[in-house]
Amino acid sequence: MSDTKRIFLFGFALFAGFFGAGNLILPPFLGFNAGPDWWLVAIGFMITTTVIPMLSLFGHAKLQGTMLDFGKKVSPTFSLVYCLVMFLIIIVLPAPRTAAVTHEMAIAPLFGTSPLLTSCIYFALVLLFVLNRSKALEILGKYLTPIIVIMVLTIVVLGLVAPPDLMHLGSLKAPLVDGLLEGYQTYDAVAGIVMGSVIIISLNKEGLKTYAEKKRIIAKSGFIAMFGLFVIYAGLIALGAFYSNAFSEETTRTGLLLGLSKTMIGDIGGTFVSVLVALACFTTAVAIVVSLADFFEALYNQNGKAYVIVAIICCVFGVIMGSYDVGFIIDIALPALFFIYPMSIAMIILNVLPNRWATPLIFKVVVMTTMVFSIPDVIGYFSPEAIKTYVELMPLAQYSLGWLLPAFAAYAITAIVQRIQKRGI
Repeated sequence: MSDTKRIFLFGFALFAGFFGAGNLILPPFLGFNAGPDWWLVAIGFMITTTVIPMLSLFGHAKLQGTMLDFGKKVSPTFSLVYCLVMFLIIIVLPAPRTAAVTHEMAIAPLFGTSPLLTSCIYFALVLLFVLNRSKALEILGKYLTPIIVIMVLTIVVLGLVAPPDLMHLGSLKAPLVDGLLEGYQTYDAVAGIVMGSVIIISLNKEGLKTYAEKKRIIAKSGFIAMFGLFVIYAGLIALGAFYSNAFSEETTRTGLLLGLSKTMIGDIGGTFVSVLVALACFTTAVAIVVSLADFFEALYNQNGKAYVIVAIICCVFGVIMGSYDVGFIIDIALPALFFIYPMSIAMIILNVLPNRWATPLIFKVVVMTTMVFSIPDVIGYFSPEAIKTYVELMPLAQYSLGWLLPAFAAYAITAIVQRIQKRGI
């Protein structure tokens, strides 16, 4: 296979792995709530859904290892615990959510079957793809992704050719921050850490051993995937904003997406979006389970049984959690995301920096500081009164970003102290 073909194949596979349920239903609803401020929401959303994930892929291009390498400079134990916690979150939340969204938007309106039945059939198909791993990425990259892209762009282009002149006023008090935090729900930053490992393993299995060659392929395929996401996110956010007057304030995320599709292409739009949602969700679920199975296979010295066992466990969890409704899964995800996302962002950025700017000591101090200052956001989700004083004193804490300035301060102070010590020696 030529390098150009390989880059586009992996780029499309990455796009398919990233582009799931949240990536479809979140952007239009953000635009709907932002109104004229949709561009500010878009900037915030892009930071956590395209910029940070692309940096995570660049980090993998630099490390060329497994997920364990992302946190190894903190300590091997921390890295293992972080990976296990993140995998637990992924198994329980985003993977099952793809089945729940597929049921609510594609299966229930047409067949009226139970969500448990949908979840069983859905994850049986996911397992079938995952156990045929060598073909999974090829199918995602060659066939499913182009179909998804064409379908989404059709809706966006038709809607933005001649949009309505009026849109309702936005209801978001801090559009930039709201867009940034809503991006957490796509899991794209976490997906970047996970999916990068899949590409590394796939390149190794193809016999590519040159560091520079693998680095170039990962970086270019990552750019293709993120550019595609950028275009589609921007289009969907703009679509939700420009057509906001056409929907009531009580509209839901899934209802808005279905309504926009029907507005663009008529009654067939419901079926159109149902197929689109099912494809997007399925590709993401396959990518998630492959990633987790790959990790544990590598952890147990390329033991093929570990791959199969983990794939089955993931699909069993998917069946159980996927039988719940989408709203419930989104609600229970927030505290977990408030905890895992800041640490993930910190490690992504540090892994992209040159080694002299991200020493093991800097890693330890910055990541630990980020973790400590993320805890109040988790507590505040359950009991806002418990962190009232903290919110009043800590800059950005009212936006659930109280960890940001302490992380920057920890980095700057540690870097300066190390520089002084080096000069002193």
